[in-house]
Amino acid sequence: MKKWMQRFLVVSVAFLTFGVINPNHEIWHNLEDDFKPNRLQEPSANDISSAIQLDTMLYEENTSIAESLKGAAKTQSYIKFGPRIAEKISGEFDTRIFPKMEEAIDMTLARLEDDKIQYLTITENPSGDYAERIFNIREQGSKVDLLRFHVRTENRPNEGFYYNFHYHTKEDNFVTHYNLGEIYWSKNMPPKWMA
Repeated sequence: MKKWMQRFLVVSVAFLTFGVINPNHEIWHNLEDDFKPNRLQEPSANDISSAIQLDTMLYEENTSIAESLKGAAKTQSYIKFGPRIAEKISGEFDTRIFPKMEEAIDMTLARLEDDKIQYLTITENPSGDYAERIFNIREQGSKVDLLRFHVRTENRPNEGFYYNFHYHTKEDNFVTHYNLGEIYWSKNMPPKWMA
């Protein structure tokens, strides 16, 4: 195999895996200069082992992407709350609401193809005042939203104010409210988001 092709493959592997995989120099010794594409070979134990390692690596990479999205989701939620609201609702949010957010993210990622997961991103800058948006999860290149997480302030007569956490999905054109839960504020008007 020509040197430039070998270098291209090494650089491609390094780039695609962000340096997680070190090129195994054994594969270059196995390739012949007169490579014939129609040559048939039985897979060796090394080939099978490499395939298993690649599958494991893709699984771990998708898992780390999911964990990264969930970490960013929690960060954006607390930015949305601001210190005044976070101080009062953080306990209930962490125990009741956020696990359901994580579940919704996991279910969405499970429906996606592996090659699409690596291009997901989470929006920053949640909306302030009394607007609902906490964050969206979207495809990075096309900027198409897959999930939209919201919190709505509800004033119920004779009860007080509640925060209703919910999300919308692309699958139904963001019409349906998928309820994540509610947190009671008090009978007094809550502060604006990010206050």
